Amino acid sequence: MTKRIIIGNWKMNPVTFKDAERLFSSVAKSLLRIKKAGIVVCPPFVYLANLKKLSRKIELGAQDAFYEEAGAYTGEISSAMLYDLGARYVILGHSERRALGEGNMEVNRKVKRALNAGLVPIVCVGEKERDEKHNYLHFVKTQIETALAGVSKNFISKIIIAYEPVWAIGKNAMREATAEEFLEMSIFIQKTLSDKFGVGNVSKTRILYGGSVNPKNSADFLKTGEADGFLVGRDSLDAKKFVEIIKICEALKG
Repeated sequence: MTKRIIIGNWKMNPVTFKDAERLFSSVAKSLLRIKKAGIVVCPPFVYLANLKKLSRKIELGAQDAFYEEAGAYTGEISSAMLYDLGARYVILGHSERRALGEGNMEVNRKVKRALNAGLVPIVCVGEKERDEKHNYLHFVKTQIETALAGVSKNFISKIIIAYEPVWAIGKNAMREATAEEFLEMSIFIQKTLSDKFGVGNVSKTRILYGGSVNPKNSADFLKTGEADGFLVGRDSLDAKKFVEIIKICEALKG
C-alpha cells in the first residue's frame, strides 16, 4: 500500500508571516495521532525557512520552481534554492501557472531540474473542458507525456501526479467533478504512465485529486475514486477543514 498524501497549496496566502505561522502551528498541533497519511504544506516560498522550524510532522513544498539552477533570471527561484530552504516537494504545471502562459515543454524542464535537486515534483494535469468526444483524454495524455519526456523510469516512482479538472475549480467552475469521473481519469493516467515507463515502474506513483477538495467530498474521492490523496487549495487555508480532510484520509483503510 502506497502511503496516501495530503498536500496543502496556500497559493499567495497569508499576507503576513504571523498569520502563516498561526495557520501552520494550528494544523501541526492537530496531527499528533496522524501516522498513516503524509502531510505537505506548500506556502509562499518566503515563509519556508521559518516554517521549517515549527514542525517535523509536516513536510514543506514550494508552489513553483525555475528550470535553471542559477544565473541571470531576475525574480526566479531555483529548485536547489528551495531545497536549501527546507522544501522537499514542488508543485509544477499548476493550472494557474499554465493560465499565465506556461507550456508543457517548460513544465518538462522544471520537472527534470527539480528531480536533479532532490525535490519531489507534483505534476498538475487537467483539461479545461470535458467534451462528449472525449478529446480531453488526449489533452491530458499530451500533458503527461510531454511533461515527463526524458525522465528516467527510475525516477517515475518519485513523481506525484495531481489531476485538477480546470472546469471544476475556481470562481468559474461549471460544476463539481465526481469521484467516478476522477476514477476514470486515474485509470487513464495510470495506463498512460504504464505505457511510457512500464507497469512495474509506476506501481508506486501516486495520483491525487485536486479539484475543490473539501471535508464533504473527500471520503468519496478516497473510497469510490480510489485517490492516493489530495492537492487541497482553498480549504488548506482553514486549519479546521484541512485537518478534517487529513483525519478522513487517516481513518479510511487503503
